[in-house]
Amino acid sequence: MSLRIIRNLVNLFQTDKRGNILLVVMIFGTISLTVIVVGLAGYAVSENSASHRKHSTEMALQIADAGINYYRWHLAHSKTDYYDGNGTSTPGPYIHTYTNKDGNVIGQFSLTITPPLTGSTVVTIKSTGWLNDQPNSQRIIKARVGFPSLADYAVLQNANLYLTGSTTGKIQANGGIRFEGTANAPVMSTMATYTCPAIHCGSPIPNKQGIWGGGGPTSYWQYPVPVKDFAAVVAKVAEIRDITLAEGGGNWPYLSSSGNLGWRLQFVNNGTVRVSKVLTCTAQAGRDRNPDTGVTFTVNPTPCLDAATFGVVTTYTMPTSSYIYVDDNVWVDGVLNGRVTVVGGTGKFTVIHGNLTYLAHDGNHTLGLISDQNIFLPYNSSNTLNIDGALLSQNGTFKRYNYANWGGPVKNTLNVFGSRILYKVGGVSWLSGGTVVSGYQTQTYTYDTNLTYGPPPGFPVGSEYNLLSWEVVK
Repeated sequence: MSLRIIRNLVNLFQTDKRGNILLVVMIFGTISLTVIVVGLAGYAVSENSASHRKHSTEMALQIADAGINYYRWHLAHSKTDYYDGNGTSTPGPYIHTYTNKDGNVIGQFSLTITPPLTGSTVVTIKSTGWLNDQPNSQRIIKARVGFPSLADYAVLQNANLYLTGSTTGKIQANGGIRFEGTANAPVMSTMATYTCPAIHCGSPIPNKQGIWGGGGPTSYWQYPVPVKDFAAVVAKVAEIRDITLAEGGGNWPYLSSSGNLGWRLQFVNNGTVRVSKVLTCTAQAGRDRNPDTGVTFTVNPTPCLDAATFGVVTTYTMPTSSYIYVDDNVWVDGVLNGRVTVVGGTGKFTVIHGNLTYLAHDGNHTLGLISDQNIFLPYNSSNTLNIDGALLSQNGTFKRYNYANWGGPVKNTLNVFGSRILYKVGGVSWLSGGTVVSGYQTQTYTYDTNLTYGPPPGFPVGSEYNLLSWEVVK
């Protein structure tokens, strides 16, 4: 275009302005439309890409969850196989393909299995899932499964139960329950109705509800429920005895008959155990009550429960097997640092000689006491007594005799942190006219939640894995 033509056009615009505004509108309209179209196209592309990524990550999450479900199924059929059926302890990860409904392979999941720690039943399953066409869109899920143990209860009794005081944790009786305390978890009886025995009601009272009394909240009461089987305990005791016999001569001896009254085990907070023979003790007369008739009687012969003198002390480190089998009566006290189960001999009793506590309530310290017969609190038990551990009596109970007729002072407080698993009716308080005349005025039972899936070594556990946790890690 020549310079003259341009000048003529400029002069024309300067002299005739009728189309100027329209032209400007058209130019800027075109530009705006172009920007909008390009923006919408970009947004559409971006949304499509985001939708695809979201679909990929969601599918990857579903594939990871399929990995968790697969290994839960695997454990249900092979409960102690933590190596994905390899037959050996070959470390993971274990990779599996994932197919869609049409049978086409569209992704994979990778499994890492962490076996239970010693004394625990908890298995950790970590599953990483991804699509083959989007391998970077990985999602990770971690789940924990475990067998519930017999120590899953604050109080479990294979008989009728009369409970006062405050209890934190589940309660169950393979019989009826007179409940005059407070609870914060299920209180369960296997009975729809039962006859309250004389030991709990003064005289037998028939046709009581499975659970009754002035305690509560009643919203926690459940009855009837299935019976808890105590038979598994016997097999476990035999297993512990055999393991301890096999370990004899290692870092822990097999404690056979003492030739005296029994053995004292005093736990020390540095992770050792002081072992000595009980040479002499004081036998204080006491009274007991027939659980069927409610009739009280003087115990004869009176068991010698208050240990007085001891033999030479030998200090051992905690046993590598986490088992201590004592083929005799056992007196136990001290501060436990570690995990161990103490098992008394057939026909023998166990005595809580003094405060028996953990170094810390952090799940790293666990004590199991398995006694064939009664677990006793002696005449001279502490005014305030603290007991940490899972107490299990195969054929007896947890008790303190009635020493009221012999001037036995009334004790203040008993605090149990752990679990009581008892075969027979027991008790550590004796009342007359609603007033404590012997034993502990206040009892507090607090369940150690670590016992459910991290019970003391050798404690019986269930046969089916429960899902404990499920979380998306990534």
